[in-house]
Amino acid sequence: MFLFSGQQLTKLSPVDVLILVLYFALVVFIGFYAKGKANTSEDFFLAGREMTAWIAGLSFVSANLGSLELMGWAGSAYQYGILAAHWYWIGAIPAMLFLGIVMMPFYYISKTHSVPGYLHLRFGEGARALSAVSFALMTILMSGVNMYAMAVVMQTILGWNITFSIWVGAGTVALYVMLGGLRSAIINEVLQFVLIWAGAAMIPILGLIEAGGWTKLKAQIAVNVGSSDYTHMWTTLGHFSSNPMGVHWTGIVFGLGFVISFGYWTTDFLVVQRVLSANNLRAAKMAPVIGAAFKMAVPFIVIVPGLLALAVLKNADGSTMHLVASNIAKGNPGLHSYDEVLPLMLIRYCGPGLLGLGITALVAGFMSGMAGNVSAFSTVWTYDIYGAFINKRASDSHYVAMGRWSTVIGMLVSIMTAYLVMNANSIMDYVQALFSFFIAPLFGTVILGMMWKRASHAGGFWGLLAGTASSIGMFLWVQTDSSALRYIAMSPDAKPMAENLYRALWSWVICVVVTVVVSLVTKPVPRAELAGLVYGVTPIPDDGATSIWQKPIFWACVVITIFFVLNLIFW
Repeated sequence: MFLFSGQQLTKLSPVDVLILVLYFALVVFIGFYAKGKANTSEDFFLAGREMTAWIAGLSFVSANLGSLELMGWAGSAYQYGILAAHWYWIGAIPAMLFLGIVMMPFYYISKTHSVPGYLHLRFGEGARALSAVSFALMTILMSGVNMYAMAVVMQTILGWNITFSIWVGAGTVALYVMLGGLRSAIINEVLQFVLIWAGAAMIPILGLIEAGGWTKLKAQIAVNVGSSDYTHMWTTLGHFSSNPMGVHWTGIVFGLGFVISFGYWTTDFLVVQRVLSANNLRAAKMAPVIGAAFKMAVPFIVIVPGLLALAVLKNADGSTMHLVASNIAKGNPGLHSYDEVLPLMLIRYCGPGLLGLGITALVAGFMSGMAGNVSAFSTVWTYDIYGAFINKRASDSHYVAMGRWSTVIGMLVSIMTAYLVMNANSIMDYVQALFSFFIAPLFGTVILGMMWKRASHAGGFWGLLAGTASSIGMFLWVQTDSSALRYIAMSPDAKPMAENLYRALWSWVICVVVTVVVSLVTKPVPRAELAGLVYGVTPIPDDGATSIWQKPIFWACVVITIFFVLNLIFW
């Protein structure tokens, strides 16, 4: 049958099926409900800018809680140990707070619909076109990640055919985003956030009980893998060869903690779009702070299951199960890949009812990621490509219609890209390569545009182009000559994940250097045109906070303090 392929590991009980069906019905209902409030472009693309700080904040972190989080990092935790948690803490928290406190006022008061829209105001049409095209390409490729991950879950647990699963998920998301736009996506993302925690939190709780607590879990992992390196976040980063990821602390701090993290959380329109939907400036500043607080807790439901799998997953004969790269597992029915950690753990701990809730939680995460990417693609395509270069004088209703059609077309293209992911070693190898291509150099352009008045239109365009081209060039160099890895990551002991981090760092440096050099030899932008776009030229409006408890900066300080404490605890 087309529906089934391979041997299924378990079967859903009637109550499990009911939970899953009710979830699909609910998200489609939300799409029809939101359709009546998505008649103008402001409503469709920015939810009418009516979201509270809490709704925007939960949607902000939920849009990132797709397969990248649930499947990718659970698999990476199995592969690399607790080092994977860096992508949640140093790789997210400082950047999210920086977005809320420093960058959000500029995005919000400029009333731009997108990050490429800001670049248009700051650097002109050239930078806008380049960033819009590269971002649209990235969102389509990222949406394919979510589709593929959901299909892997359905194939692993239920034996469903991958193609069938991809089309069911894609069709549902396309329907509710096409109907209700960003408002529908945000409402569903908040619902999905609750479902993810309700379903996924069972695995670490039950797993830690089985393992006998954190201390005994660490001891068992050390026995199974023959090393204690898998449970330390910083002590093993003194040399490339002393940790499972093959990375140095400079790559984590500068490549991840600065370039990739700040690039993603402050310039990726997928997440920035959610904050732009806030109903006032204070809510727009608070949303990333609220999101950062929840982000710190996410490793509990993502990283811990990957670590537990190193200790408790067993084969039928009682021996320790060893997972492998996706390209090795494919075609070998007896093997499972790193990316299957979460569904395997779900089967281990969840019975009837709980299994349905757990699967629904995973599906919710994947659909959240798909919706985030496709809604961002629709906005950037409509405003920054179609409206800017193809049809500049259309009516507002025409742009809304184009937004709906581009949602469907974007989803169809995403389906094709889902099959590209099958050729990667793991989901995260694929995702981190995309980030280094598009996000790292974009951050260099945006941060210089906001902080340096002398940055010129030509500097912004050529810097962004040089950074993007150099990143892709370094990737192709390593793909064709594996010895090139030692030069990009600065060590013969470096591994592929280290290459991703250093490639992002080099592309950012190249973008900044080219932007500065070209800006110094070209005509500066008149000061009058920089109002509302650059620090030092723009008066920052008051956000309305009167007491210390209302000030976003106070809560940002609370979050960053907890962040430092957590890193010391797991040092």
